[in-house]
Amino acid sequence: MMKALRQIGLICVALIVGGYIWITYVPAAHPFLDRIGVLDLLGIEPKDAAQAQQDRRRGGGPAQVIALPVQQKAMAERINAIGDGLARRSVTVRSNAVGVITEIALTAGGYVESGTVILSLQDEEEQIALEQARIELADASAEATRIQRLEASGATTEVRLRETELALRSAELAVRQAEFDLSQRQVVAPISGWMGITNLEIGDRVNAQDVLVTITDRSEILIDFRVPERIVSKIAVGQTFDLSPLGLTDTKLQGEIRAIDSVVERASRTMLVQGRVSNEADMLRAGMAFSVNMTFPGETVLSIAPLALQWSSEGPFVWVVREDKAVRVNVTIAQRNSDEVLVTSDDLRKDDMVVTEGVQTLRDGADVTVAPQKDTALNNQPPANVVRL
Repeated sequence: MMKALRQIGLICVALIVGGYIWITYVPAAHPFLDRIGVLDLLGIEPKDAAQAQQDRRRGGGPAQVIALPVQQKAMAERINAIGDGLARRSVTVRSNAVGVITEIALTAGGYVESGTVILSLQDEEEQIALEQARIELADASAEATRIQRLEASGATTEVRLRETELALRSAELAVRQAEFDLSQRQVVAPISGWMGITNLEIGDRVNAQDVLVTITDRSEILIDFRVPERIVSKIAVGQTFDLSPLGLTDTKLQGEIRAIDSVVERASRTMLVQGRVSNEADMLRAGMAFSVNMTFPGETVLSIAPLALQWSSEGPFVWVVREDKAVRVNVTIAQRNSDEVLVTSDDLRKDDMVVTEGVQTLRDGADVTVAPQKDTALNNQPPANVVRL
């Protein structure tokens, strides 16, 4: 007996729960329940099924949506390339003579001014030669003076006069040669710049054309990079570009084009371009790699939020709010970016309000209400077609 009562109780509970769900979530059952008197018994007002379903979906009245204005932007083409850094000037200093080093005035990694003596070789032999040449010059000069006096009195011949003049000229040239030989015993800096590392020591013997040190002028860094041939007509000397050292990714710099090559390489269909960037802070070095970015303006198109783009069997489209009505407008995608979609359309206009949220219940011509939006501005950064070299 108790078991039967328990079963009857469970059945009653199930009927009550099922009836509640039926009345609450199945509006189409309201007419039937009204006819059998259940709604009157429970004190529930009957509602048309279709109206109840529509009210539950839409919340009553016009559909409320969120919309953003259409922006107009110029498509930009961005060229990304990797460039090699070069010093403004770099000179490899070599020895012009054979000899033993007697003095070193260079500091590895230090700065040197142009014309500064950085290294001296043993020069005693050259000094002796210069002194001897000067003595011979003095003797030849005295002889020439004496012959000129005799020539004025007619006591010498024309031949003797020419011989003394030739001897004087030869002595002068001998002095110049001795001075030059002596100067080759000193190595001077040909440019101002920073010296590289060297392992030379006093007492080392060097031969002619031996590399002594490299001097680099890095007040400016030159950057060689390549661009595709289709933008050759868009670049010019003096044009600026953005760059960043690959080893210093947080450092953003601006350079300008210094020179453009005259030919396009057939294999890669690219052309060599050389830029330059100031190195006043002396944080850049020759040999560094740089990321070069160049941007070129292109066609002006419309920009919409990515959420506004919808798809159908006919292709992409957007919902536009015009006079509180939803209007379907077909579009053509020009470019996709992370924060916007660039499109073209004959029917879409700048500042049209396109629906970004609430598109699920829209139909062409449906009444809509645009909900207030705190920030409807799209990203104002120019879009870019990125080409990596």
